[in-house]
Amino acid sequence: MDEKEFLNWLKEENLLVLAKKYSKNFINVLKQCLDVKNEKVLLIGDLGYPTRRVAPLITAAHYFAAKELNLNVDLVLQEPKRGSEKADINIIKSLFNLPSKSTIIINASGKLGSMNHVGKSFRKFCKAHNNKFISTTSIGSMDTFMINSIIKALSVDYHGLQKEDSILKTKISLAKTMTIQTRAGTDLKIDLTGIKMHSADGDYTDFGKGGNLPAGEVYFAPNNINGKLVIDGSTRNMEGTVLIQKPITLIIQDGKIVSIQGDEEAKLLEKSLKAAEKRAKYPERVWIIGEVGIGTNLKAQLVGSTIIDEKAYGTAHLGIGSNYWFGGNNRTIIHYDQVFKSPRIKLDGKPLRFNF
Repeated sequence: MDEKEFLNWLKEENLLVLAKKYSKNFINVLKQCLDVKNEKVLLIGDLGYPTRRVAPLITAAHYFAAKELNLNVDLVLQEPKRGSEKADINIIKSLFNLPSKSTIIINASGKLGSMNHVGKSFRKFCKAHNNKFISTTSIGSMDTFMINSIIKALSVDYHGLQKEDSILKTKISLAKTMTIQTRAGTDLKIDLTGIKMHSADGDYTDFGKGGNLPAGEVYFAPNNINGKLVIDGSTRNMEGTVLIQKPITLIIQDGKIVSIQGDEEAKLLEKSLKAAEKRAKYPERVWIIGEVGIGTNLKAQLVGSTIIDEKAYGTAHLGIGSNYWFGGNNRTIIHYDQVFKSPRIKLDGKPLRFNF
């Protein structure tokens, strides 16, 4: 599907007017998050599913925003892909044909898809070709009207968010231990020795780098973690992300899940980990807690989509599985984020104060 066909498709799906309406929100993204100037811009998207057209709507809004700014933009589309499915050949060709110092924008209902010729890591590909990127993925479970949740989460003061995330990273970096408790029953102790802090703060202006949007998260690969996690926000599993109806309890010893307790959501998470264990080269790695994250976006809310849920202020999350791409040493085939509400965080025994 080329650009003309995509525009006709948007019109037939009654999405064209909406896309043009929301495009003004993405002008700010192109300016503040990416600082796009004269470089080539490649938009990669998919067509979503009936009643769930958030991904193509965002792609179209980016397209109209780029046109408004007179940018050199190309558009390439495919059907929605799951992580194990291969990306369409036109996607791969478009990436390889991009000149160095280009900007790539990905909006996907699922994943971009596997690309053997590109390599296993899209981040490494962008770094090697000195391209910058942003991605909004795994949004295929969201009904079309829920695009308002993404628009709201994108409409933040990025300079203010970056400042506050930087302060938060510094505070955590200076501590040796972190504890997290919630009224729901979470009680975790985390070793911060030698950790490196990261943030998804919306600053993707440097070539060779990138990250996901919406922004608003400070995160790290824990040195070690012990205790109990009660998941009462949302859970990511092999079928996608869902809002929690009945809490899931994880018992964690020396950074590894040793017990999963709860009802249907808990059973599905355990089933997902066991399924990954069967496919993984190193089965034990799928049970490791690879990430601790803190949401910092005041405009993000829990909606049942991880890429938004994990950014919501007043939440924290643990990522189960892989963390090698942000400095950890656990490389495996999954990364399932588990979001929980109202964390009370202490650093070296003292309450963590936010500046928001």
